[in-house]
Amino acid sequence: MSSPVEITLNVNGHDYALRLAPRVTLLDAIRDGCGLTGTHMGCEHGVCGACTVLVDGEPVRACLMFAVQAEGAAIRTVEGLANGDELHALQEAFIAHHGVQCGFCTPGFLMLAAATLEREPEIADDELLDVLSSNLCRCTGYQNIVAAVRAAFVQLREGKPLSALEGGEGGAHRDAMGG
Repeated sequence: MSSPVEITLNVNGHDYALRLAPRVTLLDAIRDGCGLTGTHMGCEHGVCGACTVLVDGEPVRACLMFAVQAEGAAIRTVEGLANGDELHALQEAFIAHHGVQCGFCTPGFLMLAAATLEREPEIADDELLDVLSSNLCRCTGYQNIVAAVRAAFVQLREGKPLSALEGGEGGAHRDAMGG
């Protein structure tokens, strides 16, 4: 067994000094070391996408990356989407379009969608479906998730206020949304 190492992870703009075994995953470091539990542990094999975070802007399955590999990178989790009490447009859209049911997969979808939005805001519907199909949801059938992501993309591209999104009040699912 190897000796613990000291690393610093920059998560959502904050530095976390951690002492951990080199084999600790980024997922475990974020949840246990940083105390940020919005990123969920699903399959632990990189299949489901529940643990998706952004590392230097790229979506990464945090269960497949060692924490030591992320030292020096900018890590963004679902807790980093909202701006204080103001939810990100993606979070608002998931609420308005009922893209949240049990909420377990939601943080991973939000982070995958955020990366896609930042890289390719004009993505075609078939390409968006292909990207989103890499994460698994057992509750929604994906239609509402896709509708939510598309609505957020349009809203952000057109600069509409968050209140312009269709539907809901937004408060019921804030815990599942990382806010």
